[in-house]
Amino acid sequence: MAKGSVRKKGKKWYYRFYVEDASGRLIQKEYVGTESKSETEKLLRQAMDEYDSKKFIATTENITLAELLDNWAEEELKPGSLSNGTVRYYLHVVSHLKKHPLSSRRLSTITSEQLQALIDIVVFGGKDGDFEVKKGYVKDHCNTYCNILNQAFKYAVFPKKYITFNPMQYVKRRRKKATSELFVEEADPNAKALTPEMYDTLIKYLEQHHPDAVLPVQISYYTGLRIGEVSGLTWQDINLEEQYLTVRRSVTRSAIRKKDEIGPTKRSKIRTVDFGNKLTKILKEAKKQQKANEKEYGPLYQRCYYKEVREQKRTYFDYYSLDSSEEVPEDFEEIDFVCRFKDGRLVKPSMLETTCMRVAKKIPELKGFHFHLLRHTFTTNLLNSGAKPKDVQEILGHEDLRTTMGIYAHADRESKRACVRLLDNLTA
Repeated sequence: MAKGSVRKKGKKWYYRFYVEDASGRLIQKEYVGTESKSETEKLLRQAMDEYDSKKFIATTENITLAELLDNWAEEELKPGSLSNGTVRYYLHVVSHLKKHPLSSRRLSTITSEQLQALIDIVVFGGKDGDFEVKKGYVKDHCNTYCNILNQAFKYAVFPKKYITFNPMQYVKRRRKKATSELFVEEADPNAKALTPEMYDTLIKYLEQHHPDAVLPVQISYYTGLRIGEVSGLTWQDINLEEQYLTVRRSVTRSAIRKKDEIGPTKRSKIRTVDFGNKLTKILKEAKKQQKANEKEYGPLYQRCYYKEVREQKRTYFDYYSLDSSEEVPEDFEEIDFVCRFKDGRLVKPSMLETTCMRVAKKIPELKGFHFHLLRHTFTTNLLNSGAKPKDVQEILGHEDLRTTMGIYAHADRESKRACVRLLDNLTA
């Protein structure tokens, strides 16, 4: 068992203990603690326990939390087995964490109390320097922040040996108190599902001002596909005879790589979605029109391609478009997307998001409209029409039935109202 002690120098306490060097001799190592004696004694006990169990000590590198997060992302996160979408999400959280003042501090000076204060901001909301969370994040997002910090500090302990113990082990994700919202206004009515009249208004506006967005909107309205899934749909994924489509991929924009990437769906699951006669007619007409566009543009018509790229044991599929007069590189593979501009280019999610923002500003009855509302509307229409929740869950690709029913619980609002109004017939 290692022997140690604490002592005060200036305003801070330091802890020290004896360890064996390479030749087996006992030497004394001293590390900076905190301004609290009890906290420093706790650091000492943890350091000695770690040394006794693993027989290594921390190096004296003055690495900061921001540098640690970057190193962890490069050496552990990116080469790992997580999907590209999850890695992008984690990197986004890392970039946010690096805005906190704690990110500029050396690891040896960071305490559990400081990390607890950071996580409390994530859970309850608040601001510290450039790090701001307005209302506090949902449970899963909070868990992501805790998980990243915990994994990064574990990595700092071993194999990097920057520090001797993980201060995140004392940090808890406190729960928000359940309070009754007694004086809040009713939720924004514009967040409700689109009525048939609102949908018709939307399509007429798009046909006049943004015709290239009409087909993606129609597909999502009749199938419930997410915005990236609609962009990633190819003609090979659609069976017009048997009226179903297969959701295999999604298109996203990587803010880090500055590339449009073709990757798996949100849950990395392939699913089949049936559709009816209306969408069948729409798709047949769209396919016919695209052939006419290709003939009209001739050699200037844009063809879509993807290129496989490997970076740090991770594979990406980047999107490109070339006109027919350009030489196609050997490593390019053509892909026949469904949603295209008139000149053949892919209609990407960013374009659809911008169009939805314009719709929300221009059409009063569609104030607050966004693309995901089409998926919401699709689900609401199915549930209100008597579809089984389990079937709706599978169509949407939700991992948990509670997600389907929790998000769209108000879908049977009218049926509940009709049920209660039956009581009106019991009295004169």
